[in-house]
Amino acid sequence: MRIMITGGAGFIGSHLVDALVQKNFEVAVLDNLSSGSSQYLPKNVHLFKNDICDRDAVFAVFKEFQPEVVSHQAAQSSVVESVRNLMSDCNTNIIGTLNLLDASIETNVTRFVFASTGGAIYGEIPPGSCATIDRTPKPLSPYAIGKLAAEHYVEYFHRQFQLPVNILRYANVYGSRQSSHGEAGVVGIFLQQLRRGEPLTIFARKCQGDDGCIRDYIHVSDVVGVNLRAITGGIADFVLNVGTGIGTPTRELALQLMQLTETEVELIFAEKRDGDVEHSVLEVSRFQKLLPPPLPLTCGLRKTISPEC
Repeated sequence: MRIMITGGAGFIGSHLVDALVQKNFEVAVLDNLSSGSSQYLPKNVHLFKNDICDRDAVFAVFKEFQPEVVSHQAAQSSVVESVRNLMSDCNTNIIGTLNLLDASIETNVTRFVFASTGGAIYGEIPPGSCATIDRTPKPLSPYAIGKLAAEHYVEYFHRQFQLPVNILRYANVYGSRQSSHGEAGVVGIFLQQLRRGEPLTIFARKCQGDDGCIRDYIHVSDVVGVNLRAITGGIADFVLNVGTGIGTPTRELALQLMQLTETEVELIFAEKRDGDVEHSVLEVSRFQKLLPPPLPLTCGLRKTISPEC
């Protein structure tokens, strides 16, 4: 099976590429390397260094490689950056996705797997509850709005062209190779700052000085596992939440990382940021029926700090 991974030189994409290569799939990567690195890619994987916003380039790549399955992991993934630059976020997350869908129909792709966001798309989740897939999305940031719009395009192509699709709504993914860029990369940011002995910033959930936003953190290995199932047609769900169903405040995450790295730094408590969701935890009963239990946060953080473990 020939599989095209967009964003395959990035954090999640490169881990997925590794897993697919180990299973002897024929893999190609479409990535402009704006945040990824070609060093993450096995030597036998062809890298098309193009931008998904470049429509002509996307069609040329698809016609050359003729993928059977597309796993669309490429994205502008920073909530903060989406607030700063709406047009760039829109171009990547909406227009880029539409280019890929059009190219998929043109080249007879048999399955399209879309990496969406559960951590941002639902909006505020009442404390003590989890976001179910039938909850009406209430995106609070341009990033979440763009991802929701892209989901609608994916659904349209499914209805209009009978393109088999899966939409995977990720919680906050963390693990090795994670960039220290963007709110979703808070584990990567904190680890980099700890290595430098720099203070960690806790952005407020409601008021400056509180424990920070509550997030559902899931290790990249669990995200790879569900993507492998989707790519091979093993997931019947049209939309699937991918998370742990457990919420962790930012301050608790910071304290765990300091303990695991045996590093103590100052905690700085900052004001709430524009676009930040206060409480985001996913309902994941369907996900948990498909795969083994996800890594507990402490185990996942330990594996992130020492990937060889």
